[in-house]
Formats: sequence, C-alpha cells, structure tokens
Amino acid sequence: MSKVYFTDMRTKPGRNLLDKLQILIKKAGIEQIDFKDKFTAVKIHFGEPGNLSYIRANYAAKIVGFLLNQQAKPFLTDSSTLYLGRRSNAIDHIESAFENGFNPVAVPCPVIIADGLKAIDYKEITIDQKYCKTAKIGAAIAEADVIVSMNHFKGHEQAGFGGALKNLGMGSASRQGKLELHSSSKPIISEDLCTSCNQCVKNCASDAVHLNNKKKAEIDYEKCVGCGQCVAVCQFDAAQPVWDSSTDIMNYKIAEYTLAVIKDKPNFHINFIMDISPNCDCWNCNDAAIVPNIGIAASFDPVALDKASADMVTQSGANLNTVLNVHKYGEFQNVDKFKLIHPNTDWKAGLEYAESIGLGSTDYELITI
Repeated sequence: MSKVYFTDMRTKPGRNLLDKLQILIKKAGIEQIDFKDKFTAVKIHFGEPGNLSYIRANYAAKIVGFLLNQQAKPFLTDSSTLYLGRRSNAIDHIESAFENGFNPVAVPCPVIIADGLKAIDYKEITIDQKYCKTAKIGAAIAEADVIVSMNHFKGHEQAGFGGALKNLGMGSASRQGKLELHSSSKPIISEDLCTSCNQCVKNCASDAVHLNNKKKAEIDYEKCVGCGQCVAVCQFDAAQPVWDSSTDIMNYKIAEYTLAVIKDKPNFHINFIMDISPNCDCWNCNDAAIVPNIGIAASFDPVALDKASADMVTQSGANLNTVLNVHKYGEFQNVDKFKLIHPNTDWKAGLEYAESIGLGSTDYELITI
C-alpha cells in the first residue's frame, strides 16, 4: 500500500499555502532523493494563454527554491503540443510560459521546452510494453537525472481526468510521441451540423481538414493525427471524437509513456487538487471549477496519487453554476464527477492498467498533515 500525503487549503498567520506545500513534500519524503548537482526536471503544464486554472507560478517558485537549497540543477519543462496553439513550438511555448508567470523573475530557474525548437528533439526509451515498444520522450526530460512532477488535477475530455500520469505520460512525449498516443482516437465531422465556418480547416496543423464540394468540413484520415484540435475549435458540435475502446487505449499508452519517463530515475509527484476545471489546461479558456478546492497531495507513487485525488473529488460536493447542474441533480457527493462530465471515458481502467505494468498501486494510505 503506497503512502499519499495530503494537506488541505486551510491556513493561518505564519503558515500560508506555500509554507504548507514545503512541509508536505518534506513529510512525504522528498529529502530522501539525492539532488546534489542533479539535473532535475520539474514537469509542469504552463497553461494555454487565456486559461486561468493552471498551477500558479508561486507554487513552482517554492519547489524550485527547495531544490536549489538541495543543490540541484532544476528547470521547469514541458513538451510542445501536437495541435496548433501558442505552445506548439519552443519560442511560442516559452513566451506563453513567461506570460503566465513562469519566468526568471518569478521562478529562479530556466524554462526549457523538452522537445526542442521545432518539437522534434526526443529520445526513444525502450519499454517493451503491450502498446508501445519504445516511448518518444522530449530530450530534456529523457536526459534529466531526477523527475519532479507538479500536476494540476482536473477533468479531461479524453482521459477522464488529468493528473500525474497525464502530465508525465502525455506531457513529456514529443510531437511524434503524442501522435502515437492519440493515433487510436481520430475525430469525425457531421455534415448536418457543419456550418462551413472553416475554423477547423484553419486550425488543423496537419492540413487534414478541408471543405468538400458541398462546402462542408471533411477529414483526410491519411493526414489526420487524431490531435482533436478540430473538436476544440468547432463551436457547433460538428467535430466530435469517436468514443470507443480507443479512449481506454490512449490511457494505457499514457501509462506506458509515464513508465518510460521515470524509468531508472528518482521521481516525486505533487497533485494540486484545486481549480478543478472540467477540461484540460490546453484549452485557451477554463470553465468553472466543478468542486470546491480540496488541497495538495504528494507521493512517490503517481498511480496512488491520482487514485487518492480522484477519490477526494468523488467524495466532495459540487459547486453551483458549473457543468454539474446542482440545482437539478443535487450535491453530487460520493459520485464520480469525471464520469458524469465525460461519460465515454474510463479513468479507472487507465489506473488499473498502470498498476498492472508496475507503475504503482491503486491501494493507498492517505496521511493528512
């Protein structure tokens, strides 16, 4: 049974949330890791500009300050996106990170985009798993000596929720790796709902969407990489993901990629269970948080950490005026909210698969400090 350490959002004079974060990681045993002169990748999602639910840079500064005191060589990192946006190459990605507060003034360490200038720098790590024999991991993360993940825990439209596994597995993958992760899940477009607005055509990084002779959007599946950008930009629900077993397979592949990221390396993980938006921080907006802020959890086991975090969201009541209609359906306490929001996903299957390949345990002891 893995240990997951947890602290809530309550504070008092002399002990703010940043103080509690440092106490938490020390209680969870982070000092057991030898950081001296080690290149330490702090894996984080910088947030798509316009989204305001990502982890605040203040928390990253606290973690980096601790690592510097341990004589580590820390850097904040993420890999660029498969879809178009402001994080699809290193220049735009770094500018987005700086804009959202992850800059040398606020956080005293470099920002390094793991898969390089054009998102093509990666290392293939052999894992010999069922779905992926190798994993294409952004070079800076692959070459790091130690991995520390800072994970915003929230809903996700394809994975059910995004936590430690999603941040590590999908977030560390190079563009080629992300293609492999998404390749079983390509969207469809309904001609009946298509308004010929052309936004999906303009925003397709793979030039896979075009207007046919009826002036309706159509996907060329020879070019389509399954990134879902057309789904994100369509305002008329014409572009939709195909919900079948492929969504489970994506979660299985994410687990395998996570295994590659932490393979043979000291690693430690922190989930920020706050601002729990329904969808990923990759969107350039964030809908209202579905539950009240819960707290921060930390563990050496990313599977146990995600399971404990999901359980706490399940046990919580829901916020008013969110995608969860409290006025109509009640408080939602002890209800799987991620399943309600994204009914065609199965996050439990992903965690069970992660456990089966030795990534961690779904059995945990929650230790509140």
